[in-house]
Amino acid sequence: MVAFEGAVAGGIPIIKALREGLTANRIEWIAGIINGTSNFILSEMRDKGLAFDVALKEAQKLGYAEADPSFDIDGVDAAHKLTIMAAIAFGVPMQFDKCYKEGISKLTQEDLRYAEQLGYRIKLLGVTKRTDQGIELRVHPTLIPSRRLIANVEGVMNAILVKGDAVGPTMYYGAGAGAEPTGSAVVADLVDITRLHTADPGHRVPHLAFQPDRLSSLKVLPMEEVVTSYYLRIGVEDRPGVLADVTRILADASISIDAMVQREPAEGEQQVDIIMLTHQTKERAVNAAIAKIERLPVVTGKVTRIRLEELQ
Repeated sequence: MVAFEGAVAGGIPIIKALREGLTANRIEWIAGIINGTSNFILSEMRDKGLAFDVALKEAQKLGYAEADPSFDIDGVDAAHKLTIMAAIAFGVPMQFDKCYKEGISKLTQEDLRYAEQLGYRIKLLGVTKRTDQGIELRVHPTLIPSRRLIANVEGVMNAILVKGDAVGPTMYYGAGAGAEPTGSAVVADLVDITRLHTADPGHRVPHLAFQPDRLSSLKVLPMEEVVTSYYLRIGVEDRPGVLADVTRILADASISIDAMVQREPAEGEQQVDIIMLTHQTKERAVNAAIAKIERLPVVTGKVTRIRLEELQ
């Protein structure tokens, strides 16, 4: 037998919940803050106004981040955990190599502030969804409405939202790491193994919830096929007609705008930021639109794109 409750979200019994507690449900989606280090860094950036590099050094000083923090800040650790949960939720083989991974190192104070002004908070989120076309499997910074419980999970804590067709959305919150929380999960696994030791192997709960011959062949969607909403921050020269040029490109790509903020330039400043929130659209269309926007002579630098999830 293989037991691995402590491998995902520390002391939160999310594996048991997915394998057993929610077995009557068809899982529709999972969205989780499943890396405490990155969540601590984002909390420090938002609460104290720290730059990413400063917040990372603070996390390392406190022992939350390793000397080489790349697994945490690049989304690799969260992708490992999300891959396991997706396999259990949807009955598919584990396919870590197909998980999209994007970290938090490029996030700036400006983006956190703009998100707050628009009623959102930015979290490194692992998201997996069952769609008619296949399964989404992705880890990236995400705007979440600030009124959602999961948007208010701070520091090194973890939280996972699971949406089942019968039970609706359920949330699991707690310590995602640490000696005692992880030890709690390991001891629970040992007790489970001991209880099931004399059980007929054919009647045990399978490691990944589904028997090997009942695994689904649903494909994992490439990122360009994913449909979601987007936050776009576009730095432009302060001159007439710029906004019309940008909106024309978005309209040509069938991308509709949900909300927009244009910051007034300070005295003597030649560059301004345009902030846009889009309605749901396919990633491929957004990629093409961003490439065209960045080629406009009035656009200064790269467009910042952060995905947005309402989690309704």
